[in-house]
Amino acid sequence: MVEAPCALGQAATAPALRIATLSDGDQKSSAPLWQMFRERLRELGYAENSYAIEQRWARSDPKRLVALAAEIARSKPRVIVADGTSAALAARGASADIPIVAIRISDPVKAGLASSLAQPAGNVTGTSIVTADIAGKWIELLREVAPATRSIAFLNDTSNPGAMITFQELQERARPLGVKVRAFDGRDSASIGRAFDTIARERWDSLVVGTNAVVFGQLRSIVETAARERIPAIYARHEYVDAGGLMSYGANLGVHYSYAADYVHRIAQGARPSDIPIEQPTRFQLVINLKTARALGVKIPPAVLLRADRIIE
Repeated sequence: MVEAPCALGQAATAPALRIATLSDGDQKSSAPLWQMFRERLRELGYAENSYAIEQRWARSDPKRLVALAAEIARSKPRVIVADGTSAALAARGASADIPIVAIRISDPVKAGLASSLAQPAGNVTGTSIVTADIAGKWIELLREVAPATRSIAFLNDTSNPGAMITFQELQERARPLGVKVRAFDGRDSASIGRAFDTIARERWDSLVVGTNAVVFGQLRSIVETAARERIPAIYARHEYVDAGGLMSYGANLGVHYSYAADYVHRIAQGARPSDIPIEQPTRFQLVINLKTARALGVKIPPAVLLRADRIIE
């Protein structure tokens, strides 16, 4: 049985704009980002009673994600906002007609969601994360702070096609350097426990944690276990570093959610998703936690510190 959606911005009369959101994560961990989506709608002139947002959360369950996508399609909202590659694929699978704004998809062309970034051609548009460029940067930074790195564990939701596209990019960038990469599932606490047991037993040198919303719900457990196992880690989201992780490199995800509101606005004004180019981030942030570095016995080179956008003492 699928639970009733959580509606935001409802009014006594039917709103002019109905928006459905779909995520494979959970509501609590994503709330600050969705608040940025709502704030941007307000900046664009949408009053609280002029739209309704119906939110649905799959909470790490792929089958539930597909069921929720089908439910959304039946309700026929004006637009679907899909958070992540899996959600976008589920939404597109449920409807080829309802406009879909996808947030931070790994590679829309490789995932089969668009013909190209400039001309998506279908009913999906939105924002994409540049996985190839960012994967290379993760490896570079890990090798600068942990020069002995010859193996990298990649922790993400291995059932997510977007996560596995990123994994493939990591492998391609690591291979010429003689660095091996292996994907470990981190969709829930049990998976994380098994992953870290293997990482410790097989003595993997370093760790990369992806941006996936499902994995992000396990933030505290991941950061604490990485510290206990004394493994140098780089994260795709700065929140991990704020919570005690070593360092992060990635786009400001809040920008993606703000952009999503602009896409929704353009579609509400009559634009077709096929005519709206998929945007990629142009700026990435490096955040370093020096307190964690000292605890791990990791020395951050001065050149890396100079490139940091923010340093936590």
